[in-house]
Amino acid sequence: MITLIAGTNRPGSNARKVAAHLEEIYATLNVPLRVLDLAQLPPEIFSPASYAEKPGSFKPFSDAVLQASGLHIVTPEYNGSVPGVLKYFIDMLKFPESFEKRPVCFVGVAASVWGALRPVEQLQAIFGYRNA
Repeated sequence: MITLIAGTNRPGSNARKVAAHLEEIYATLNVPLRVLDLAQLPPEIFSPASYAEKPGSFKPFSDAVLQASGLHIVTPEYNGSVPGVLKYFIDMLKFPESFEKRPVCFVGVAASVWGALRPVEQLQAIFGYRNA
């Protein structure tokens, strides 16, 4: 199963619209897909205590990553980088097993001529560090 991550919590984001289009493509190809919309992250995950002990409400999110045969991440470009909520989500996942040897695909969304090159490059570095 592929886990598709809509990498922002901004309401009505273009990244979520692109993720919805990707859902349609995966459905057409009959590829099993689970979608994680970071707008649905439980609010308690943002407590500083979550670094030490993840709330139970975060388990479906971490399980969706741990059980995936691959990840597909849609990221917008915010201020030349990835959204803070996406980086925070990555930081909250188990190390090293969440990404270890897991294939990952990135789609960047931006209005600029460079088409979200910066956040995709940053994600490549992060996921490379995590041995994806």
